[in-house]
Amino acid sequence: MEFESTNSSIVKSIRQRDLLNAWLRLYARNRSTPRVDEYEPERLEEERLDLVHYTVEAECQPPRLTIRSEGTRMAHAYGHTGKGRALDDYLGPRLAPIVLPVYHECIARGLPVYTIAHIDDIYGRPVAYERLLLPFGEDGRITRIIASLKTICEDGHFEIKHLMRGGDKLPVPKLCAVIDRDLFHRTPGRLTAADVLEFD
Repeated sequence: MEFESTNSSIVKSIRQRDLLNAWLRLYARNRSTPRVDEYEPERLEEERLDLVHYTVEAECQPPRLTIRSEGTRMAHAYGHTGKGRALDDYLGPRLAPIVLPVYHECIARGLPVYTIAHIDDIYGRPVAYERLLLPFGEDGRITRIIASLKTICEDGHFEIKHLMRGGDKLPVPKLCAVIDRDLFHRTPGRLTAADVLEFD
């Protein structure tokens, strides 16, 4: 799987962009992956249904991810909750080969990864599946990932139940990107200590 190099402007969803900007503010302090207990984006409660938390055992090869969340919208898309299960086991042999490399890239790089895939719901309506992965760690190791998962249909309505497992077609990747450029976020209208003011 090929990943392009990009900056935060690649992320379409405003709410996903807010989550990413909160991560970037933490990353920019020391140019290192932040700890998950530092992460407190605004409107986090509103996003909980679209977030999946994972623990990461990065010392395993390949890294092992365990799902910590339940009751999310993506549990409906996959047909059942996965709390406590290894991600590869939860995905199964059809989906794991096209999903796990995205998580492995996030762990290997210690940077956000953003993907878009297209899939049809059970009625044949096209749905865009946008995934933003945010890594967190301690002592130079990635220990957690928070995934923001958005499903969007241009027609407005679609059936999320069994979206990822309901048909014979697999999700078709349209974009795979590592956010590794311009790794900072400045609140509009604010100056940093490094800014130089010039007066006429």
